[in-house]
Amino acid sequence: MDPPVKKLLQGLKVRDSKRISDSVIKELDFRIRSACIYSVVVIGPEKYNLLYLKMKNLNRMLAWGHARVIENILMRVDCSRAVSDQFGSELLIKDALLESGRKIKLEQMPHAEKDLAVAAASVLARAEFLRRMERLSQECGLDLPKGASSLVDEAARKMVGKLGKDALNRFVKLHFKNTLKLGAG
Repeated sequence: MDPPVKKLLQGLKVRDSKRISDSVIKELDFRIRSACIYSVVVIGPEKYNLLYLKMKNLNRMLAWGHARVIENILMRVDCSRAVSDQFGSELLIKDALLESGRKIKLEQMPHAEKDLAVAAASVLARAEFLRRMERLSQECGLDLPKGASSLVDEAARKMVGKLGKDALNRFVKLHFKNTLKLGAG
């Protein structure tokens, strides 16, 4: 992040995406993408389920995704430092980095969204999540609620009734408790 981008993000009041409404997220997403070098690694439900079967650990999957983002950005810009939220052992991301990523200084900290660049990344990630949820809802013909609640359980039951249990792999994370209740995980 260079000084002009930092000033722009501060002016936009970029902060942790968990503190921003979905409608504001969508506007900020456009502004951030227009001004910043960025990378978003998308892991949709089918890919997520495959990776989870292979890695068997959510933190290792997160580390893999974070490392891919760092590597993607390093292909576009010379950078000596990256900041990431710390969600497990600091070695998780370091071990997932490739050669170019291992040359940078990687700072990991809990609640890293306090860092403006990490906050901007959280906005981009949330916006992509919202787009993907809308697309998945259209594909399955059901309103797919976000999070974990009785509404999510009900939507999953409707999906199974409409599309069959095998369709869940295309639309949900199979190892989550909601899915396990359906006997599909």
